[in-house]
Amino acid sequence: MMTIKLILVDDHAVVRSGLRRLLELNKQVEVIAEADSGEQAYQCYGELKPDIVVMDISMPGMGGLESARRIIKRYPTAKIIIFSMHETASFASQAIKSGVKGYVTKTGAAEDLTSAVLEVANGKTFLSAEVAQKIALETLSGQDDPIHQLSGREFEVFRLLAEGKKVEEVAEMLKISQKTVANYYTMIKQKLGVTSPIDMVRFAIRHGLVEG
Repeated sequence: MMTIKLILVDDHAVVRSGLRRLLELNKQVEVIAEADSGEQAYQCYGELKPDIVVMDISMPGMGGLESARRIIKRYPTAKIIIFSMHETASFASQAIKSGVKGYVTKTGAAEDLTSAVLEVANGKTFLSAEVAQKIALETLSGQDDPIHQLSGREFEVFRLLAEGKKVEEVAEMLKISQKTVANYYTMIKQKLGVTSPIDMVRFAIRHGLVEG
């Protein structure tokens, strides 16, 4: 039986400890490293080349989506599962679009994460039932969510600005120049049809990306 070597990425040590215990109940799974940031996850991946990465989205610094995007760009065969409290279809769609292989919500059943690890290790994609349902309903209703027009990097910039981060803070977190962030901001406003920072926050709240 093949052992699935795994890296856990979450900025809370207690969460990582609980996840490690949960996942290692399955004898196939071995947690070989833990990381508390997207930056550390990127470095760990390069050094250890695990079979699977389980990563939170909301962490200080680079954050999970941006880190996943960078890992996949550098290592196209990387298998990453996002484990997040965000249940909106937009987050899951952006994650899958960026090459992530699984999206599991923290509010789902405990066994979901283990199932996701086993499925993704076998070359499949895994979505939590509630997220899969939301994506399916969105598709069936024919609602074209304008957020889908955003690239992965634009989505991340949009989310951070909508949370109230300043341009210089976003530049520092994503390790890009302030001018680049400003250019993304212009593109985002055009694509989403928003004209001011207040509009952007309202849009993000309406779509469940930040809390009102």
